[in-house]
Amino acid sequence: MTDSLHLVCPHCHTTNRIKRAQMDSAPHCGSCHKPLFDAHPVMLGGANFERHISRSQIPVLVDFWAPWCGPCRQMAPAFEQAASQLEPLVRLAKVDTEAEPELGTRFNIRSIPTLALFVNGREVARQAGAMGAADIVRWTQQHLPRA
Repeated sequence: MTDSLHLVCPHCHTTNRIKRAQMDSAPHCGSCHKPLFDAHPVMLGGANFERHISRSQIPVLVDFWAPWCGPCRQMAPAFEQAASQLEPLVRLAKVDTEAEPELGTRFNIRSIPTLALFVNGREVARQAGAMGAADIVRWTQQHLPRA
């Protein structure tokens, strides 16, 4: 295991190299100087989805949702709360399947909300249906690779 890893900035989408020892000390982006973790999910679309999934060397938990979906809106605060509990070990992201239908199609999203956990660019787990924050955190931790 190397002593550093790559993280994509949620603000400017630049890839940063961070020492593992700095992960818990609120690292900032070398390009835009904003925090790399701010306890909020990052909105992803076609232009930046692949960069976050394939270049970040931490797992990325994606909430595929739509604005018209009642259960999606109901789960949004829980997903936000889960971000504060899972960062900096996991990046949380949201994909609006209404605005980004090609991503929904690419990942064969048939019901929303759907959570998909990506590790090293590959989907490793998927869960459909709304969940509370504690369940999101528990489900994510169960599917994280063991160190």
